[in-house]
Amino acid sequence: MAMSDVYLADEAATEAFGRLLARATLSPERPGASLGGRIFLHGDLGAGKTTLSRGVLREYGHTGPVKSPTYTLVEPYEMNACSLYHFDLYRLEDPEEVEFLGVFDYFDRGNVCLVEWAERGAGFLPAPDLELTLTNEGVGRRIAWTACSAHGEHIAQRLSDSMASLNSGMNVR
Repeated sequence: MAMSDVYLADEAATEAFGRLLARATLSPERPGASLGGRIFLHGDLGAGKTTLSRGVLREYGHTGPVKSPTYTLVEPYEMNACSLYHFDLYRLEDPEEVEFLGVFDYFDRGNVCLVEWAERGAGFLPAPDLELTLTNEGVGRRIAWTACSAHGEHIAQRLSDSMASLNSGMNVR
């Protein structure tokens, strides 16, 4: 599957990218409705996964604080368009622990699931629609994304189409 990437100059650009990602998961046919999506976020500690997630949540209308669910493992957000679940699996000792969390219903098609440290749940999570990898690069970061399903291809195409609206803090290639 095709991969795209973008350089983000700072935290504000990362949050703005998250907003664009959220727009790519919204239905163009039914305003205010979500297409859903399983989005796995990879990257070192401090790479910007939670900042990107905050951008997604802001675009969906969440105005409260957004923190990494490192200790709770999942933070649910009931939005008008869908249910959005933000996972952080960093603290899992064994991938099998995902099964004991009882999270499989969260991955229903209409929901948006943002999963940080998805590799810690390998073999026990449903397949992603889209995978994003964040790497620190100079003072900013680079985000590369790959579609992993037909639904992911649709989201990735909509994301790529929206890149024209990016500010000067982002450099697409």
